[in-house]
Amino acid sequence: MTDFQKIAFDLMYWTEGLSAAVAILFYNRIKNQYWKYFAFYLILIFICESIGKWAGNFVNYNKIAFYNYFVIPAQFIFFYWLYAAKSFHKKKLFFGLSALYLLSFIPSELMFFRDKIMFSLNYTLGCLILMILVIMEYYKQINSADILNFNKNRMFYINLGVTLFYIGTLPFWTFLDFIGEYRKLYNIYFSYFLITGVIMYVLFSISFIWGKQSS
Repeated sequence: MTDFQKIAFDLMYWTEGLSAAVAILFYNRIKNQYWKYFAFYLILIFICESIGKWAGNFVNYNKIAFYNYFVIPAQFIFFYWLYAAKSFHKKKLFFGLSALYLLSFIPSELMFFRDKIMFSLNYTLGCLILMILVIMEYYKQINSADILNFNKNRMFYINLGVTLFYIGTLPFWTFLDFIGEYRKLYNIYFSYFLITGVIMYVLFSISFIWGKQSS
């Protein structure tokens, strides 16, 4: 990594910690709402990232497997739940999309190498599903009678963060093997990945501070 990327990488880690800390500070506001699970999610992600950052200094473990089989699936499935089951109130859609995503591990296991940094097939499908949900959420917000108060809508900040980070970096992780051969292009996109990661977790923090949804 370049010096800038090292700084951005550390900053992304600490903004993840910040979002978890903000979630804890504002927990009393949301403890009787389903948003409490978003707080739990942010805490879990920070714990997972802490394991990824520090655990290798103490124990031997398969970091690639940890991320590809647990951390990344947990992220996608949580957002499917948040969008489909809670924002759109379609539990069947949540279960269907989650099943479709999990089934993609079968061809991935059979056809691709397991020592890759990212299982591109799973990540690509996971992001494409998430992209559809993101577009649906934008459509819902635009057509809402409360559109003028978008700054008080917690999902506005979450949706924007997910758009920048997950959807914005979809080509990078999908074509990582190809992009990796062009170091300048790789560094530009990897820097974008880190910067938008920082922005996303800042937006998640803001969603707790400014978001006023009551359900």
